[in-house]
Amino acid sequence: MHNCRCWLPPMQVLLGGGQDASQVTTTSSKAGGFEARFFHKIYQEEFGNVRGHFGPINTVAFHPSGKSFLTGGEDGYVRLHHFDLDYFTTKFF
Repeated sequence: MHNCRCWLPPMQVLLGGGQDASQVTTTSSKAGGFEARFFHKIYQEEFGNVRGHFGPINTVAFHPSGKSFLTGGEDGYVRLHHFDLDYFTTKFF
């Protein structure tokens, strides 16, 4: 499994990953786990995920402004994601 992580403020972790690239052609994208997943750093609970890649995610980065993040995958795409207003106003825990 390929994976990467990025620490987000405050108390959040963004993870990306997926199965080994050699098995990508024989598995559906849903089963491959090609999504960015958000976890609370202390409670270790997932509170969100973002799909969009068709292969393992190899890199994630968080913009210094805190309003967006990007993911890069073996599918050859770099995807820029912008957070909805709910991300900033909702108490997850």
